[in-house]
Amino acid sequence: MTEHDAYVDFTTRLKLLVGKHPDLIITTLSNIFTMRLIGNKTHGDLAEIAITEFINQYMYDFRSIHVGKDLYRAKSQEEDIKVINEITKAEFPVSLKAYGDGPLQISTDKNFRMFPRLEQEGEGVEGQKAVQAVLGDPAFVEFRNINVLPLIYDEKKMRCNILVFDYQRAVNEIVRISREEGKRGRKHPVYRFYDSQGGYVCEVRYGDAAANALQRGLWTHTKNGLKYFDSITGGWIDYSHNLILVKLFSHALVSSEAGHRSALEKVKEDIARLKQQSGLKQ
Repeated sequence: MTEHDAYVDFTTRLKLLVGKHPDLIITTLSNIFTMRLIGNKTHGDLAEIAITEFINQYMYDFRSIHVGKDLYRAKSQEEDIKVINEITKAEFPVSLKAYGDGPLQISTDKNFRMFPRLEQEGEGVEGQKAVQAVLGDPAFVEFRNINVLPLIYDEKKMRCNILVFDYQRAVNEIVRISREEGKRGRKHPVYRFYDSQGGYVCEVRYGDAAANALQRGLWTHTKNGLKYFDSITGGWIDYSHNLILVKLFSHALVSSEAGHRSALEKVKEDIARLKQQSGLKQ
């Protein structure tokens, strides 16, 4: 079993858990997106430790470790957490993405390989066989190997969705790659991928060393490419702000370790209550 196969098994199990116990993920996602009240970027980092703990507490066949930012800064990998299947002992990395409903980066293409490879094809590629030859190139190895778990939110409607991009379906159904000029003030051209019905699948953005490293790479769009996503949450779910959590954070930052230890015990008691309430293993 490859790392990606193990990841697909994990997302299947996660979808089953969420389907049986939606309150657990609604509570967790509400807490994550409440962090946007503290700062626009805060929720992304806290989502990593929240989902790590969600796995450890509620998915009893899996264990998760928060990798943090050190490896990312060293550009050795993009992933934020490591997940271990306690039954098969398979280990695989997962990259968390907390994005608004719209463009979604799947890979940063840190080695600057995908866009230069597509430039060799000029204005694009037509036909499934020709497309498959390009996607089979070593430059596109990351197309299949990055395990991204996107937490998508619509802040105006206060709803969220865990959408997983179906790489295999995308690879099988892409029949055309087209070089197109950047839109909405974007300086560089992109290569967009389309299926046989002319539907948008994904795109590769400018990959030269001069490009913004945070913008280059493989992107898709949660609205335009919706049929290439599988929803872990079964579609949009409503979330609400937990203002008590904001108050807890503010008090925790000016209290001592002794206070934190006492509060942690109370939080653990509440998690045990949620597990019992849901019929999960203690």
